[in-house]
Amino acid sequence: MIKRVAWALAALLVLGAVAFYAVGGRAGLLLLTVKFVLRQDYAPTREVAWQAGPPAPPTAAGAERRPPNVVLIVADDLGFNDITHYGGGIAGGGVPTPNIDSIARQGVDFRNGYSGNATCAPARAAMMTGRYATRFGFEFTPTPKQFMQAITGMAPADQLFKPLYHAEREADLIPYEDMGLPTSEITLAKLLQGAAYHTVHLGKWHLGDSPQFRAYNHGFTESLSHLHGASMYLPTKHPGVVNALQDFDPIDKFLWAAEPWVVRFKDGEPFQPPKYMTDYLTDEAVKVVAANKHRPFFMYLAYNAPHTPLQATREDYDALSFIPDHTMRVYAAMIRSLDRNIGRVLQALKDQGLDDDTLVIFTSDNGGAHYIGLDGINSPYRGWKATFFEGGIRVPFFMRWSGTIPAGASVMAPVSHFDIFATAAAAAGQKAPGDRIIDGVNLLPFIKGDAPGRPHDVLFWRTDNYLTMRAGDWKLQVSQQPKKDWLFNLATDPTEKTNLAAREPERVAALKAQLLEWNKAQRKPLWPSMGAGAIAIDHTMKQPTKAGEEYVYYSN
Repeated sequence: MIKRVAWALAALLVLGAVAFYAVGGRAGLLLLTVKFVLRQDYAPTREVAWQAGPPAPPTAAGAERRPPNVVLIVADDLGFNDITHYGGGIAGGGVPTPNIDSIARQGVDFRNGYSGNATCAPARAAMMTGRYATRFGFEFTPTPKQFMQAITGMAPADQLFKPLYHAEREADLIPYEDMGLPTSEITLAKLLQGAAYHTVHLGKWHLGDSPQFRAYNHGFTESLSHLHGASMYLPTKHPGVVNALQDFDPIDKFLWAAEPWVVRFKDGEPFQPPKYMTDYLTDEAVKVVAANKHRPFFMYLAYNAPHTPLQATREDYDALSFIPDHTMRVYAAMIRSLDRNIGRVLQALKDQGLDDDTLVIFTSDNGGAHYIGLDGINSPYRGWKATFFEGGIRVPFFMRWSGTIPAGASVMAPVSHFDIFATAAAAAGQKAPGDRIIDGVNLLPFIKGDAPGRPHDVLFWRTDNYLTMRAGDWKLQVSQQPKKDWLFNLATDPTEKTNLAAREPERVAALKAQLLEWNKAQRKPLWPSMGAGAIAIDHTMKQPTKAGEEYVYYSN
């Protein structure tokens, strides 16, 4: 049964990233299929039996100082302006995020922190491996062609920018079950597991759901995972939930129809969690911290908040009665919950006496999404998730390690998700694998001011025929649909308002040559993108696209 629903649930997530299609007659039929065939009654909730570490610390005689724990906390589709650390915040700053902000205040804020990609799965692949995901072909989120065919065929005749289905690529398509992070890759979990770390994953994985690609086959000793990357927070009719459906987003409709509220521990039978998903994952994370207080551990806590579906607890929703817009209020309540729960994890580290012995890393997989219909979540930046404008790839990026990272530190040079791998490895006293290119660098010397220059002179991004680079303070985006170059000087124009491509053709040519040279060194995708759709740069999906405005086609 799991394989039978796999294509639907996986497609829900990726197409949420590029939800640009209208719902027509065939959509209604597919919705009925999702609702009545793909919904399942999973096993009831059960206790998770986490492995317990030693009951006491090693004896002092001959014992070396243990390496630090590593706690990687990743939010899902968090907008740059959803937190209050930068002086803004959701709902005009009316919903403080003191716990997330504290990681930056007590550690380092990478002010130019970038996602490894503008959508979820390849960004997470970069985090886990320390490499551009395009180096090993994990360029697109796993999606079956049947779903892409159905969605791209639903666009109404009057839609301004038509979605594309690439039928000519079907010959290169591999089975959906084989779309996963290659097991030849060495993940951070695998590296630390080899150094006697206990490794635990909770929440979203999204790097392949067939057994050979699951977290426990990529170095995690224990994994409490969502299925196929998609999850509700509570059942839609639960008395403690407040829902906000996006009627203009067809993918949202599919997600509500499928209602995948389920987790799986290791390779066991999927079961329903006992409470609101963000609370539940935190409950289990707190247990993991307690169980491992006397041994080094790596915990990857991958919340699905605040990704759609938009669902808040009644308690959080009621606490924000000053927000008049219902959708904004639900979304803000989700941010409130996320921050409170991250605070609980930080408190658990403190309660167990692990504050000084833990490297805490916080980020989001990519920028906020246009398909929730809320303006300003990536302010002051243009663009959204699934674009390479700053709003799609600029993310909060904080690290805290008391006694090693000075409180209130700030690094202005650009850094990327793949630096997490090298930094955590260095903190644990481990060398990165020498048999492959590692794109990430250890950021600790740059935090302390011991390293000259920048961690990266150039950063690159690619999805299909849409390529982008940042070289110093210059940023070039090269799109084939539309066929257009964007050149920005981020030193003087950090919000990408003025396209200098026409004024600086020589610079464009030089950067493009460098970009294309990098592109040649990347691997052909393990499977092709089967569809693409247009995303407006300057407004949400809720507002209609008009002729003459800027947009990009994003493939997945």
